[in-house]
Amino acid sequence: MDERSALGMLADAVGAAGDDAAVVDGLVVTTDMLHERTDFPPGTTRYTAGWRAVGASLSDVAAMGADATAAVAAYGAPTFDADEVRAFVDGANDVCDLTGARYVGGDLDSHDEFTVASTVVGRTDDPVPRSGASPGEAVYVTGTLGRTGAAIRAFERGDDEQGNALFRFEPRVDAGQALAPVATAMMDSSDGLARSLHQLAEASDCGFDISWDRLPVDSSVEDVATDAADRRELAAFFGEDFELVFTAPPSALESVDLSTPVTRIGDVTAAGVVADGDSLPDRGYTH
Repeated sequence: MDERSALGMLADAVGAAGDDAAVVDGLVVTTDMLHERTDFPPGTTRYTAGWRAVGASLSDVAAMGADATAAVAAYGAPTFDADEVRAFVDGANDVCDLTGARYVGGDLDSHDEFTVASTVVGRTDDPVPRSGASPGEAVYVTGTLGRTGAAIRAFERGDDEQGNALFRFEPRVDAGQALAPVATAMMDSSDGLARSLHQLAEASDCGFDISWDRLPVDSSVEDVATDAADRRELAAFFGEDFELVFTAPPSALESVDLSTPVTRIGDVTAAGVVADGDSLPDRGYTH
């Protein structure tokens, strides 16, 4: 059973779980677990691991249109190296500084595999759900796509410096808050653009019609993609880019002051998820 199936099975038992994060009386809470074998390829520094682990939870808060208040992390490893632990905390602190949150501690424990469980809390009185998209609106994405896929390729060819640089993404907390008054549905793209669109379509009972040429593909992808099909694979299906995918009326963004680039990639339709007229597979990162 994958994560998506497990969450569906547990939906009735955890009614307050929400979408990307739970919201209870204005308090936003989310948690993530990352493992060395599946999330930190060889060459990933502990600094990058701290940044990325906490950043993943910050991204969930961003997807709710909330602010980010504080973060904690549980750090487990076979051995404790003082420099590695300090580097991890430095990375966690620095990604929090980007979003106005504070890294306030956590836990240390022995574990057979380097593993991190991160939790972030924030606040909002008006969370943005996944379920508000309507036909006639437009669908957008922040930033660029394919960065993580390019990072993996960099690690595979032994370019650890480039891999770590690409792995350290900026959680879109500021953009999420700016978009909250106009976005009708929103989530982050941790599972990949294609899967995010299918999840939004299911939650909102709608469809999407996007254009491949409109996708804001990261420049790093151009350096590693073998052909057009590979370029699309990294941009739309690889996942773990942690950008925001959202819907809004076409004219709504004119009133939003954004420092983060936003690209309109298509339109909300009545049903079906297509790209240039062809069905877009519901495929992406599987936990």
